[in-house]
Amino acid sequence: MIKLTIGSNVKRETKIVSADMTLRQAFEEAGINYATGVSTLDGAPLGPGDLDKTFAQHGIADRTFLYSITKADNA
Repeated sequence: MIKLTIGSNVKRETKIVSADMTLRQAFEEAGINYATGVSTLDGAPLGPGDLDKTFAQHGIADRTFLYSITKADNA
């Protein structure tokens, strides 16, 4: 089991998830729109296809931080 801190610009929560859960499933369960921002795992940007890999495939075994941050330009 993995202690996951997941969040966005306006929301953050900590939960326990299985190592065989994909990053996309974690975002969807938390109700976070990952399509509008830059997604990071432990501060490293995620690349194409990374959302469909499990935490175990990313080498995560204990705890991690998963965020989708939307950067908006100020007018």
